[in-house]
Amino acid sequence: MQISNFRQRKWGSLVTRAALSVMLLANVPSFSQSNLKLQEFFRNNIGLSEEQIAAIKSGRAVVKAMPSRSPAEVFLFGAVYVHAAPEKYIQFAHDFDRLRQLPNYLALGAFSSPPQLSDLSGFSFDDDDVKALKDCKPGDCLIQMPASSMDQAQKAIDWSAADLSQQVNDLLHKAALEHVRRYQRDGNQALGVFHDKRNPTDVPQRFAYMLSYAKVLPEQLPDFHRYLLEYPDYRPANTDDAFYWSKVKFGLKPTLRIVHLITMRGKPGDPVIYAVAEKQLYSSHYFETAFDLSFCVRAGENAGEPGFYLIKAMGSEQVGLTGLKGSIVRKAAVSSSLSNLQKALTAIRNTLEQ
Repeated sequence: MQISNFRQRKWGSLVTRAALSVMLLANVPSFSQSNLKLQEFFRNNIGLSEEQIAAIKSGRAVVKAMPSRSPAEVFLFGAVYVHAAPEKYIQFAHDFDRLRQLPNYLALGAFSSPPQLSDLSGFSFDDDDVKALKDCKPGDCLIQMPASSMDQAQKAIDWSAADLSQQVNDLLHKAALEHVRRYQRDGNQALGVFHDKRNPTDVPQRFAYMLSYAKVLPEQLPDFHRYLLEYPDYRPANTDDAFYWSKVKFGLKPTLRIVHLITMRGKPGDPVIYAVAEKQLYSSHYFETAFDLSFCVRAGENAGEPGFYLIKAMGSEQVGLTGLKGSIVRKAAVSSSLSNLQKALTAIRNTLEQ
């Protein structure tokens, strides 16, 4: 059973680390060293008011839902000024012990280098997903997966056995390990195709489409953009990689995720000191593709104090948000997501400034 894709049709609220959007921050590297240019970005590219720009500088988190090309897309922007060294944020972003303590994280594990089967202890389906897997067929499945995985599960599992859950999760662990290894070898093409709904979803294609929202990004962050699309064939020297899995409660039920955590260091004097991407490689429910971008941007030479602007962009793509019912669900999900993002930025600022 390939882990390439598992998905549920219901929408879960987008929360911090759920997902990621390039389009809001494509122009970040065009900032000069002056705060004026940064303010122009907030004003002209994001559409913030003067009051909102002043609030960011004063240390208040400002968030905004950005336009999307379809009801399936959700893009969020957030920013806050942090009176701390940007290196503290990088430590924060890589602190898996901190994530494990968050109430919505039910379990989390980091992958070894190279990944090992033992890394996946705790990565498991709950009873509802085990039952749902039994009835999966192409075009009708409550878990995201390709048709080949459905067929493999049907043939490999003894559905009447007393150790049914153990069988399913053993198969899941092997599939997850192979998924990560294939991605590390073949890149985005290993992400596969979803067949859980009538219309298949080509995940590599959808991921590239999400990135394409910001046409200016290849001009402004060519290495970052290219790495997100061409890993592992292209890897800039100033990048670091980590891989982890999590079991997170997204609204209706627990969701399994596998994430590629990418950190790129800017060159001395670059406006963007660090760029961090959390790229979803797999989600058992809700999100067909998702990524979360963070940028640590210099405050300017004349800021007179240590600190940086933390700018976040989050995006995801999910079906089920069209029509009257879908529009109502989307409105509620975006509202909840914005609230969660604002709380997260505020908590990050408070933690880093201690």
